[in-house]
Amino acid sequence: MKLFSYCTRYLPRSCLLICLLLFSAVLRADIWVIDVDGAIGPATADHMERSLDKAITAEASLVVLRIDTPGGLDMAMREMIKVILASPLPIVGYVSPSGARAASAGTYLLYATHLAAMAPGTNLGAATPVQLGGGSPGLPSMPGSDDAKDGKPEGESKENTGAAPPGDAMERKVVNDAVAYIRSLAQLRSRNGDWAERAVREGVSLSANDALEQGVIELVADSMENLLTQLDGRQVALDKKSVTLSTAGETVHYQSVDWRSEFLAVITNPNIAYILLMIGIYGLIIEFYNPGIGLAGIVGATSLLIAMYALQMLPISYAGMGLILLGIALMTAEAFAPSFGLMGISGAITFLTGSVMLMDTNLPAYQIALPMIVALTVFSIGLLVFALSMLVKARHRKVVTGTEHLIGTMATVGRVDGVNAWVWLEGELWHARSESPLQLNEQVRVTAIDGLTAVVSKPTEGEY
Repeated sequence: MKLFSYCTRYLPRSCLLICLLLFSAVLRADIWVIDVDGAIGPATADHMERSLDKAITAEASLVVLRIDTPGGLDMAMREMIKVILASPLPIVGYVSPSGARAASAGTYLLYATHLAAMAPGTNLGAATPVQLGGGSPGLPSMPGSDDAKDGKPEGESKENTGAAPPGDAMERKVVNDAVAYIRSLAQLRSRNGDWAERAVREGVSLSANDALEQGVIELVADSMENLLTQLDGRQVALDKKSVTLSTAGETVHYQSVDWRSEFLAVITNPNIAYILLMIGIYGLIIEFYNPGIGLAGIVGATSLLIAMYALQMLPISYAGMGLILLGIALMTAEAFAPSFGLMGISGAITFLTGSVMLMDTNLPAYQIALPMIVALTVFSIGLLVFALSMLVKARHRKVVTGTEHLIGTMATVGRVDGVNAWVWLEGELWHARSESPLQLNEQVRVTAIDGLTAVVSKPTEGEY
């Protein structure tokens, strides 16, 4: 009994004390490590920004961005760089582990950090921006084109024309903007701006050791411990003042991805957002067509809202979205007002075209998988065929509601009172009218319904 009393009194307090100690240990961590892993998108930017805010609140002395990315969306990358440049804490970019890369958008991130480091066996570069919202820039000339007729190699621009070759103006604008951006970062951090420009214009890459030799990074470290050892005592220019890093013996906190960032990463996957969009649209169509307990409407509305939230953070084509909605509208119209398949086929083609155009980027990580598009198009066509078949069956089915379905049925004379008679018809006693006298319990056929009176006639021989 004493043991039980002791446990109930002191055990909860002990657990609470342990939790507070663990939590305070995390808050007192001097160095925070934040992972930038995978394609850079809205979820990555959200995770880094909120993690950096937590590190500032915890009064950390240093933040290490551990980078391993093939690139990503320009909008998300620039948002992350703004956060890095405005950070009151020194931020070290570290491409790790061996085999990792800081390609494309990752190169810009690395240039933005106060100090840049790489693990052996890693690389950075290939920072040429991927064109958004159109075809591939800089395609070779087709045989028979003006360039070919002039005897110039394919893809070579005409000289001394005084005008930009067709299709190149937008490409040059995008590339020049990216060059100016990465050069400004290189100047801010005193790094090799010439190589940064080549990484954008020519798509060149560097290994860790070559990057160190050419002044692209400051350190090469094979582990986090080695990196912190090399960082100890280094000077970092921070907010117009110089800060000396003290990393020896400091506690390190590895910030994991929380549920919010994981959820955001799931719904901003173009395939998931596309599926949620379809579930939302079809759910609402089913609910409006056949109102019931509201399950289809609730699921549809919820899915549609989540899909809209995800799509507004992704580079989508509104023309593609419009074509998808038009295609669904045409297929739905075919189900309600059949046009011998014309609107249905047109809707399917429009839906397929809009789905292909939906994502306004050439980045592979932010493309909708073609098998997914084909599967949902086939599903939509199947749903259309099912709706049409049900409609045809309904039109050929015998009428089972209203007074029309009573015509032609047999009735039994249940009461005769002089010239008036009543018949039993589907369990109800109807007033009857006939051109010939009726006998009690006689079988008659209903030929018409006149208000509340059944017009009947005696069946001919053989009709029974």
